[in-house]
Amino acid sequence: MKIKLRKIKEDDLEMIMNWRMDPNITKYMYTDPDITLEEQKKWFKKVSNDDTCLYWVINADGEDIGLINLYEIDNKNQRCGWAYYIANLDYRGKGLAKSLELNLYKFVFETLKLNKLWCEVFSFNNKVVRLHKIYGSEVEGVLKEHIYKNGEFHDIVKMSILKEKWPEITKKYNFNDIKIDYVS
Repeated sequence: MKIKLRKIKEDDLEMIMNWRMDPNITKYMYTDPDITLEEQKKWFKKVSNDDTCLYWVINADGEDIGLINLYEIDNKNQRCGWAYYIANLDYRGKGLAKSLELNLYKFVFETLKLNKLWCEVFSFNNKVVRLHKIYGSEVEGVLKEHIYKNGEFHDIVKMSILKEKWPEITKKYNFNDIKIDYVS
């Protein structure tokens, strides 16, 4: 499977809007957005002019299947957060997560030259917590009852990986490089 990450463009907004409102996606997001294309355009304009975030469409064999992003890119403290989702259910469970995760580590540590990559995961999303652990992320803590969604409180697992672990990860796992659209 040939995977690439391409920068989002205005033509993607309706697709991304539909993904962001899909219950299969929002189940794992802090919000359940009900957005319009106009709101999506405002969001796009905002993130396009924000140097603290990067957004890409995940493309597999020519098909757009999801979204991945870096946010709160902080060059002073050399860290950023990340998140992604596979919107096309046919591509879940196909081994994409390993490739996406390891390529993003490489991009953050080698291209952006940051020291820390962190994420937040609902505690009920055991598969993703386990996946991040497999590829070197560690649990930094749990934010108890941090998100109130659908009538109940949810714990959030804070995880991260440091640059110092990257050489160890590259020795442990083989992965194919993904083309990532980026101009510094």
